[in-house]
Amino acid sequence: MYQLDHLADVARKAVRIGHELIKTARPETVTEKADRDTFTDVDVRIEHKIRAYLAQATPDIGFVGEEEGRSAAAIDSAYVWGLDPIDGTANFVHGVPLCGVSLALMQGDRTIAAAISLPYLELHYSAVVGGGAFVNGTKLSASRTSELSKSIVAIGDYALGEGAAAKNNQRIALTAELAAHVERIRMFGSAAHDLVWLAEGRIDGAIVLSNKPLDMAAGILIARESGAVVMDSTGAPHTATSAHTIAAAPGIAEPILALVASVL
Repeated sequence: MYQLDHLADVARKAVRIGHELIKTARPETVTEKADRDTFTDVDVRIEHKIRAYLAQATPDIGFVGEEEGRSAAAIDSAYVWGLDPIDGTANFVHGVPLCGVSLALMQGDRTIAAAISLPYLELHYSAVVGGGAFVNGTKLSASRTSELSKSIVAIGDYALGEGAAAKNNQRIALTAELAAHVERIRMFGSAAHDLVWLAEGRIDGAIVLSNKPLDMAAGILIARESGAVVMDSTGAPHTATSAHTIAAAPGIAEPILALVASVL
């Protein structure tokens, strides 16, 4: 079987394929797949190219992509690559330079290697389980803040589609609670940005009142390997089946969790 360090290198090379495409392409077609939820021809091109590269580099490992689903190998494989070709598609479509390519290697429900590239910022993040997290070769460490009043906390996008009104009542209540306690709230529109910037100490917390594994798996490993705490809304360690995603610097993890619990 492949060595973990080798697989991490494969992941880094794979996301660079998407990195270059995002930097050099603008979307020609934008397709709506659900209420105000779109994908572009660039998403599809990135997924095709990365899928082809991974099939050559790791033929025994399955693949599942955000746009085109599972490969045949993914059905029986113990290891599966999970790709979000453009995390932050709405930003990409509108020319907002906050989007990224997110790739995780999963063993069952456990992510063991991850790579995320933020093309417009030339930031390349990676992690392997037990091996730390890095950006452009520099080891990452989560914020050491212990005061909510000195913390910047990112929140996920508001809900769309069926049931959005009820879900957004919770999100709006959470926003109000955070506004009363933290230094600033940010909404970047990309879970990849939320989690890697938490890992890097640029922000101190990230709360997403949902859990889409292809969007989150890579960033969660990178955040954890930096020393951040990643939980579900019960306070248990976050897993692929968690309903929500609460990630924070260790010093503010408990008060962040308490704020979330107060509105759920």
